[in-house]
Amino acid sequence: MSLLHFLADDQQSQNQVNELIALAKNIKAKPEDYTQALAGKSIVMLFEKPSLRTHISFDIGIQKLGGHALYIGQQNGQLGERERVYDVAKNLACWSDAIVARVFEHQVLEELSTHSGIPVINALCNLHHPCQALADYLTVAEHFDDLSQVNFAYVGDGNNVSNSLMLTAAVLGMNFTMASPKGFSGEAQIFAKAQHIAEKTGANIKLVSNVADLGQQDVIYTDTWVSMGDDAKSAKILDKFAAFQVNHQLMKACGAKFVMHCQPAHLGQEITQELFDSDYSLADQQAENRMWAQNAVLVTLFGE
Repeated sequence: MSLLHFLADDQQSQNQVNELIALAKNIKAKPEDYTQALAGKSIVMLFEKPSLRTHISFDIGIQKLGGHALYIGQQNGQLGERERVYDVAKNLACWSDAIVARVFEHQVLEELSTHSGIPVINALCNLHHPCQALADYLTVAEHFDDLSQVNFAYVGDGNNVSNSLMLTAAVLGMNFTMASPKGFSGEAQIFAKAQHIAEKTGANIKLVSNVADLGQQDVIYTDTWVSMGDDAKSAKILDKFAAFQVNHQLMKACGAKFVMHCQPAHLGQEITQELFDSDYSLADQQAENRMWAQNAVLVTLFGE
């Protein structure tokens, strides 16, 4: 399998995603076999937005593969303002072998990939969070043998995480249900893309506006109701989303075996602390798997 970049969830085939999950499992089980996979490679991590899990999992993961990571934070401002994205891309390509970028706008990733001539990985943008989705479905695959038979529900606000989860579920041929208040189910273009993909893969992608319509689920996933840097909406959001809190009662009603959260979690809002800290929760496993999933992408980009 070969990848040029890792930018959006609908750009990989079902076989490619399954191969990435299988490779991630192998790297996790036998990390000693991959200690030289990135030997001599330097990876720039260009972050417009703050991060804990993404920053550290990439940094340490690259080190585990024998590569060198260089972090560039927010001190240079938003890409395209201080200088053109075109020039940033050309300059970074002079010194580095790949770019991991966490940006505000997806268009910046497209420009970086077009003009740099080196692999670009999307570490989050306004539309997608493909590294998160890959790690999450790796986590699910560690508990279920056949992802196409899993009933997976996302409960909460439509955002970049739900977009990536929906698109990847469509690619994998999964049963995916998203429950959000009316008007909060995310980008219509993402749902349309997911439906188009589902026609080929046999996935079942649904949107509902009442948690009572979720039905039987194996996994329930949630994320913060207020996206990072958007706290001004908080008071309005809490009222609209109160009925969409993920708690023990919802888990029981759906017969769900696991709950997932990409973190940071606002405990007492989208999920109760009791559930987040319970044996149902896969949050810590998801966080660990960020590194293994991302390492699988890096190994694949540079060839096994």
